[in-house]
Amino acid sequence: MRRKKYEVTDIEQIEAIIKKAHVCRLAFTDGKTPYIVPLNFGYKRGSLFFHSGHVGLKMEMLAKNPRVCFEIDIEHKMIKKDVPCAYSMNYKSVIGFGDGHIIEDKARKKEALDCIMSR
Repeated sequence: MRRKKYEVTDIEQIEAIIKKAHVCRLAFTDGKTPYIVPLNFGYKRGSLFFHSGHVGLKMEMLAKNPRVCFEIDIEHKMIKKDVPCAYSMNYKSVIGFGDGHIIEDKARKKEALDCIMSR
């Protein structure tokens, strides 16, 4: 992060942002082309959960490369200035990296879906 003074590293603050958000953007790549999609999500014990159909671009890209990136943002506020190039935006966000995988176990799948639906 370029401006370290704005970086949030406290897990409680990070989880507060995640819990307040309504949408998570999940990014994939097949090694050539990036793809990002906004999704409803669930969060529990350090894991993000998403629901998806069995076919489609998300699933194709996940099969090629399990590495993903996510972004969540909340509390947007435009900061207006006298000079257009001086405008800014205040917000809180979380960006993370990890491996995506499909949950096959029915009990774990139900837990994940319950987590998503509880939001």
